[in-house]
Amino acid sequence: ILDAFLRHRREVVTRRTIFELRKARARAHVLEGLAVALANIDEVIELIKKSANPAEAKAGLLQRIWPAGVVNEMVARATEGADLNASRPDNLDPRYGLKDDGYHLSEVQAQAILDLKLHRLTGLEQDKIVNEFQQILDIIKELIEILSNPERLLEVIREELEEIRDNYADKRRSEIMEDELDFNMEDLITEEDVVVTFSHEGYAKSQQLDVYNTQRRGGRGKSATSMKTEDFIDKLFVANTHDTLLCFSSRGKVYWLKVYQLPMAGRGSRGKPIINLLPLEEGERINAVLPIREYSEDQFVFMATSSGTVKKTALSNFSRPRASGIKAIEFRDEDKLVDVVITDGSDHIMLLADSGKSVRFSETDVRAMGRTAGGVRGIRITEEQEVIAMIKVEAGGSILTSTENGYGKRTNVDDYPLKGRGGQGVISIKTNERNGKIVGAVQVQSDDDFMMITDNGTLVRIAVSDVSEMGRNTQGVRLIRLTKGEKLVEIEKIEVLATEENGDDEDVIEGDDTSDTPDDSTSEE
Repeated sequence: ILDAFLRHRREVVTRRTIFELRKARARAHVLEGLAVALANIDEVIELIKKSANPAEAKAGLLQRIWPAGVVNEMVARATEGADLNASRPDNLDPRYGLKDDGYHLSEVQAQAILDLKLHRLTGLEQDKIVNEFQQILDIIKELIEILSNPERLLEVIREELEEIRDNYADKRRSEIMEDELDFNMEDLITEEDVVVTFSHEGYAKSQQLDVYNTQRRGGRGKSATSMKTEDFIDKLFVANTHDTLLCFSSRGKVYWLKVYQLPMAGRGSRGKPIINLLPLEEGERINAVLPIREYSEDQFVFMATSSGTVKKTALSNFSRPRASGIKAIEFRDEDKLVDVVITDGSDHIMLLADSGKSVRFSETDVRAMGRTAGGVRGIRITEEQEVIAMIKVEAGGSILTSTENGYGKRTNVDDYPLKGRGGQGVISIKTNERNGKIVGAVQVQSDDDFMMITDNGTLVRIAVSDVSEMGRNTQGVRLIRLTKGEKLVEIEKIEVLATEENGDDEDVIEGDDTSDTPDDSTSEE
């Protein structure tokens, strides 16, 4: 910024100096003409008296060649050793000025002589002309030095800034006050329903609702070589442009974002990175997004952390947005927020740990707490274990679980008994040497699709109907064939809305099926 300012000041001072130099040279040129006239005043008066009109007098002054001695003498008096050409205007016709045969007056000088008042013919006035000419030559010399010497140019800039500092270093006298508008900026936003999407890579956008209908259908995924170049939608919902999005991060903070603040983009656009919309810290990730129209008193925000802690807070506690976000739950540094859901106070909640254990309990087992509270135990796990998923149980469907070695299964949701919170839970899937730890769990319907992500950046999309439904205490089937050393790290249910124009196009990655059939399944009841 400082370099740009200095470049600007150099340009301004240079242009101003050029202007002042032209002006000074023009004045010096006029003074030379007046000096010639005063040195030959009798001849000048006689010529003017004999002329029939001013035009004839002007022509007579131009035609005559005047003695140049007076000009040389004036220059010598003004500045010893001065260069007369330094005061010569750039645009002056070569015919005019000091020549070998004498001094040739220009039209400008001739007009200045005709405009000369009689009182300036005195000796005192002649001295004034010489003194002014001396000052003009000094100014011209100074201006030429500024233009030819970069250091002198910077010195002028510095002197001007110091002068401004000395003259205007007092406090601001005018008071800047924010004008209170009679309307809210939100009043200017058209209120309409839009489709909001958040991608796995952290891109967000909104789309016109009329692009979609309610058709749902399956598809196949493809293997991607880079997580940076392939993405899919893992959060999709319809919201009003005036709705507020509560964005919960992995570090237990909540941020507010208006739907109309999301970029309105087409289906071919990824949208805008969420880090450009919210003041996220390095490594912080948005794990849950809740669209809110009203902060109802009978609704709750239910949270779960990786250590097995759960917390229920009234939705109304989040009704005062802050630009920098606020803490939604307090936990240890090594803990992290797993998921957040909106509940009505009587929902069923399921927590699943990487050990393969799960617990299903009623939300009524958890009392409502203040926003700064730390929560209570939802499931009992060891220090080496962690919760990897929270599910708000819906009627019907099944629970799809997957393990780090690429195995998984789906089990009817009714096979998970309702227990009290805080227990060790029951087996959701066996975590033996073949399976490894559980890495993900989602509630799905038979016509859903889900995406699997490996630590090598491979994405595989599978239809839920391709995964066998089994009992709870089983090992499951192979979902994805991994390379040596590769691990499955996450699964996500794919949210899909179909387009009216083409029932085979989706806002997700599509391609060939890379899943295995369940022929190599092993069941251990």
